[in-house]
Amino acid sequence: MVRPLHILGISGSLRKKSYNTAALRAAGQLLPDGVTMETFDLAPIPIYNDDVREQGLPQPVQQLREKIAAADALLIVSPEYNYSIPGPLKNAIDWASRPPSQPFDGKPIAIMGASPGVIGTARCQYHLRQVFVFLNGMLLNKPEVMISLAGAKFDEQGNLTDGPTREYIQKLLAALAAWTHRLKQD
Repeated sequence: MVRPLHILGISGSLRKKSYNTAALRAAGQLLPDGVTMETFDLAPIPIYNDDVREQGLPQPVQQLREKIAAADALLIVSPEYNYSIPGPLKNAIDWASRPPSQPFDGKPIAIMGASPGVIGTARCQYHLRQVFVFLNGMLLNKPEVMISLAGAKFDEQGNLTDGPTREYIQKLLAALAAWTHRLKQD
């Protein structure tokens, strides 16, 4: 029997009623057959400080690194702050990418995001792509999922109610699974 693919999902938002965290939850409900997903909360990750790193990785950082390394693929769902990557997400990437053996190297990664605006996190996603090129992450190029006008696509409880958005997320997850299988064959 083939072991299921395991995705680690990360929301770039710490906000309780985040559209991105809600989109990540929706992704967990839309997984293709043979795929599992767990999520990691970035809230306990401290602000990066190399003096602290030299004394040893804080436990939440070590847990993040281990979970990234153990996952077959990553799904990052993030808002856009000031045209770029939110601080908590960039901070976690900076911590996780420190030597030795940074866990993003060769890791299949898909990105998506939700925004109340019309651009749907495009600039954040492109900045994340730049970061992961340097870290040798294996980014899924298409489909791109940029959920615009998110307030109309989620209900008050944070449930994704928009059918076309659900379909886009399903296509992204299917493509991530296929991409991960393809990379594992090489």
